[in-house]
Amino acid sequence: MSAASSPSSPSSQIANLIAQRTLRAVFQPIVDFDDGAILGYEGLIRGPAGTPLETPAALFAQASAERCTTELECAAAEACIEAFARLGYEGKLFLNFSADALRELTDSGNGAFALFGSRVDAQRIVVELTEQSAIADLRGFAPVIAALRTAGAQFALDDYGTANASMNLWVQLQPDLVKIDRFFVHDIANDALKFEAVRAMQHFAQASGARLVAEGIENEADMIVLRDMGIGSGQGYFFGRPDAQPPRTLGQDVREAIRAGHIAVFPEATRAANSSSGSAATAKMMMRAPALPRQATNNDVLELFNRMPELHAVAIVESDRPIALINRRAFMDRYALPYHRELFGKKPCLQFANASPVVIEQSMSVEQMAELLASDDQRYLADGFVIADGGRYAGLGTGESLVRAVTEVRIQAARYANPLTFLPGNIPISSHITRLLEHDAGFHACYVDLNHFKPFNDQYGYWQGDEVLKFAAAVLADVCDPTRDFLGHVGGDDFLILFQSENWRERVLQAIEAFNTGALRFYAPADRLAGGIHGEDRRGNPTFFTFVTMAIGCVHIAPGSGMPRSSESIASLAALAKRRAKHEPSGFVVIDGRDSEQLLPHDEQEAALPREAG
Repeated sequence: MSAASSPSSPSSQIANLIAQRTLRAVFQPIVDFDDGAILGYEGLIRGPAGTPLETPAALFAQASAERCTTELECAAAEACIEAFARLGYEGKLFLNFSADALRELTDSGNGAFALFGSRVDAQRIVVELTEQSAIADLRGFAPVIAALRTAGAQFALDDYGTANASMNLWVQLQPDLVKIDRFFVHDIANDALKFEAVRAMQHFAQASGARLVAEGIENEADMIVLRDMGIGSGQGYFFGRPDAQPPRTLGQDVREAIRAGHIAVFPEATRAANSSSGSAATAKMMMRAPALPRQATNNDVLELFNRMPELHAVAIVESDRPIALINRRAFMDRYALPYHRELFGKKPCLQFANASPVVIEQSMSVEQMAELLASDDQRYLADGFVIADGGRYAGLGTGESLVRAVTEVRIQAARYANPLTFLPGNIPISSHITRLLEHDAGFHACYVDLNHFKPFNDQYGYWQGDEVLKFAAAVLADVCDPTRDFLGHVGGDDFLILFQSENWRERVLQAIEAFNTGALRFYAPADRLAGGIHGEDRRGNPTFFTFVTMAIGCVHIAPGSGMPRSSESIASLAALAKRRAKHEPSGFVVIDGRDSEQLLPHDEQEAALPREAG
């Protein structure tokens, strides 16, 4: 044991454990996603089995109380190194150190990190900087990392994304590896925000040259999402629990899961795309304009309007907070009257101001802005409105700019997520087809359409029609495996499912049966008894329409050569299959993508994607 790791209080519980060498090392595998090989192990410490100090949390809590945390860290590292050397395993050994312990090891004068010794080659050591303590002087800590690398070891940031593990550390210390905290990894297959957070880390890792390791992987779905994102490696209970004798290779079932042919369905932030912050909208409509203090006179307002003829209004503020709004046209109309300038020029400007202007916060959601457009309060159309940032004046907007900005954001959002069903729209659909093709993953593209939906919509109205569409979306979502099957809403009554589930056929038939049975409840009792409704066909001829039913046309895209290689061609085939399915009593047709040239003559091609639907 080095001088730096000598316990300060020989009578303490931690000192006794160190002296008696009763600390136990356990190891958890860290797995490479490219080939399923174990690239190394994280060394972890345990106290004597069956005692109150068995767990690491209890050990370090006691060490903190006895003020010998650094001594415990060094003893834990020595125990892990010795145990790992005895095992004779290949690969890297990951060791945890706090900033204080690393600094003390460097300052000990024993030749930086002499505790590594010769038991394990320093080039096989990865030192993880834990988030137990903040680093006040990052520039002063840089020599510690330099000494670590001089010794031959690599440096990693542990638990990135929480506590003291920050972007600042990443930028200034430039780690070789970054371990993503388990918070962001757990349930990432179903959490769009966690997915986006990890994707942001991935972009920065690519820029900085760091390798990412995902911690806390506990199930196959999360592992496959991380694998398909391009995260290099990971650890967690899915691969193995900490053990004194961990596996040298992964089990066959885990290796097969890593090499699984299906690709992940990335969680889509569909609801967020429609209810997100309206920052994009406010950026489009905000006019940077000067404001006047409440003490300003009407002459001050006139001078500002004359100096800036493009201003439609001026905001009045107090302590940077908007309290009133003066509309240019209304103000100038008053000043055009005889003697108004002489009578009111030196009067307070609040005399002619709207003391309760419409105020839009930059953080306001697009939905809240849309509600404002539909409200009874239409003052913003004439006066304009104030845009605020946290209650403080930021700029002005006009009624025209509000309508335009909300409309543009809504249209853009609809390309990514359908505003009625919140299912992924055309851009995510095309993106997922492209990913399937790039990975040469076999799948079934199933185009879904509703028979007789337009007559139903005409008879019962758009509100009831929307309820039918939401019911169809719910039925389709219920038959999909969210980790394997991608469900998107092309627009109107058109949906697309990209099945990777092996029992896709049973799922399709289940959806048709569930919808056809459940759709009857949307009809009036008399229409249910009659078997349908009376209406007009596309030529205006009186026609009797049976109930709304579901038709699904599927195209099989097998892995290998000779298949369609674009989302447009696959959508064309799926649309053809859908048209055929609408004429089948079963409402179900399957075609083989390998027959694409015979199936799609030039005059029959009809690409369904990425056409935008309203």
